[in-house]
Formats: sequence, structure tokens, C-alpha cells
Amino acid sequence: MALILALPSSSDADIYKYEDAEGITHLTNVPTQHGIKYVLIMREKRVLFDKKLGVDISRYDHLIAKASQKYNVESALIKAVIKAESNFNHMAVSRKGARGLMQLMPATASSLQVRDSFHPENNIEGGARYLRYLLKYFNGNLSLALAAYNAGENAVIRYGGIPPYRETQTYVQRVLSYLDKYK
Repeated sequence: MALILALPSSSDADIYKYEDAEGITHLTNVPTQHGIKYVLIMREKRVLFDKKLGVDISRYDHLIAKASQKYNVESALIKAVIKAESNFNHMAVSRKGARGLMQLMPATASSLQVRDSFHPENNIEGGARYLRYLLKYFNGNLSLALAAYNAGENAVIRYGGIPPYRETQTYVQRVLSYLDKYK
């Protein structure tokens, strides 16, 4: 463990540990087991996107328009989700494993029949299809659909609204702000 703590701070993911019933220490970057008390031992260095890098926010407009028409989801909304999720980086991977422009989790991508989450057209189409499903499921309530996109529909159902997760609450506000900007 001392070795891990001595690593440079430019790590690629948060590191958590837990000790099992036999006293064995386990390390992970994705705490997935329920009922286990994970302790954060190293925080990921967050990357802030620099506007000087010249992110081309119109690069995928033709694919966004196509998916918007196909799934009847506002193109500005799709674009806002892409901005919030990946900042238009089609190769983005989250620390939880979400992939591509719209950050589809592997299980979600599979259920949407998206074979390659890094392929911009497939990812945008899958993400737009998922947004359409969530908007329909939550009776057009955009905030709940966005919360479900971020935290999962079960979390929204469990809490009867936007879950009390800071990340999700910030996410919803961020996407709504980008939506206003792109309209």
C-alpha cells in the first residue's frame, strides 16, 4: 500500500481499498460490491478541458441531426449531453467504464445494440435512443430523464426525483445550461 501512496499524483483513477473478513486488503478503482465499506486512498487528478485546445463542437452536428430526427430528441439536448459527458471526445472513458461521446455504460450500450461505443455515429444514435426512452419513461420530465441518464433510472425511482448525489445534481444543471446555450 505504501507503494501505491507513493505513486505520482497524475493517476488515471481513484483508488479504493477494503479489508475482507480474513484481513486481506483489496484495492480497486471501481468499488462495485454492495455492503462493503470502501476507503478512498488516492484521488484521481481531474482534467479540466482548456478552451484553447480548440474543441470543435460542430464536428458531429450532422450525426446529431440524424439521431435527433430519428428518435425525436432535440438536437441541442443531444449536443448538451455530449458536451457534459465527454466534451466531444469520442474516445473518452470514464472511471466507471462509460465510453464514447455520450458515455454509454457497456451494459447500456449492449442493450441498445451499440457494438462499438467509440464509433461516433453508433454512440450518438445509442445515446439519443436512450434519451428518448428516458424522456418517455419519465413522462417528458427532462430533469428526471437527465438524472436517470447520469445515475440510472432505478436511483431516480428510489428517491422519487433527482437523487441526492452531488454529481447527479450538478450534472443535471450543467446539461440544462449547455442546452440553453445550444438552442
